[in-house]
Amino acid sequence: MRRLLLGSAVVLFAALFIVACSKSAKESAPDQVSDEILSLIAFQGLSTSNVKAVSGGYLVEGDIFISNDQLKSVPGGANMTIASEEQYRTFNLVSVSGTRTINVYLELADPNAGTYFGPALDEAIKRYNDLNLSLKFNRVTSAPGTGGMTVKAYYENSNTIGFGGFPSGGNPYNLISLNTKYFTASANTNWLATVIAHEMGHCIGFRHTDYMRRAYSCGSGGNEGQAKNGVGAVLIPGTPSGPDALSWMLACSDGTNRPFNANDVIALNYLY
Repeated sequence: MRRLLLGSAVVLFAALFIVACSKSAKESAPDQVSDEILSLIAFQGLSTSNVKAVSGGYLVEGDIFISNDQLKSVPGGANMTIASEEQYRTFNLVSVSGTRTINVYLELADPNAGTYFGPALDEAIKRYNDLNLSLKFNRVTSAPGTGGMTVKAYYENSNTIGFGGFPSGGNPYNLISLNTKYFTASANTNWLATVIAHEMGHCIGFRHTDYMRRAYSCGSGGNEGQAKNGVGAVLIPGTPSGPDALSWMLACSDGTNRPFNANDVIALNYLY
């Protein structure tokens, strides 16, 4: 999955990143990740920078979870020529025959958190459904089962705002985790919705818009990984060859609301 991190510009004025938000705080030292694991991650076409060991797998690129089982898999697809900053998808996508509705469940240990998690999730779902895609989302009140998504809260003193994963077996990744260090009652609902919509994007097969040059939105960092093996990074036709400053799938967040822009809509309509 993908964790959203905060961009460096945000840290300067105490804001947040798709991968990190406002308040400055010391992060716990990351667990040591072996060279063998880093090699497997690189083979999957993912960045080996700042990899973090988490329960059941690893967090890469700030907000993407890859399980131990996924690391051992050997997916593949055609390598495509790609430019500098465009829309990218993974090899695996969500299977859609005609139309398909994905049920989304909000699971919270603290009922009071629903007052701000709920409206943000509803807004994220609305943004997708307003595009009248063949892939639709529906919020439900109980665990959705196979083919659905669950949104859960967790707390961690880190710069990760949230994370998700990539599709497999024709289904979306089934879990979006959101850090309550940043998801608070005082946070802007539209910004929270942007974070959720971003992680939903990963779950249905979108990679970061600035996949080839993370420094564009994060202030530092290069290519997130090779595109030939593993999860893949395939250019979506019709998206721009230059930087796209307002895309909802930029690797890092500046803490502001980013609804779908024109190029995002092209990419979403092309895939779904």
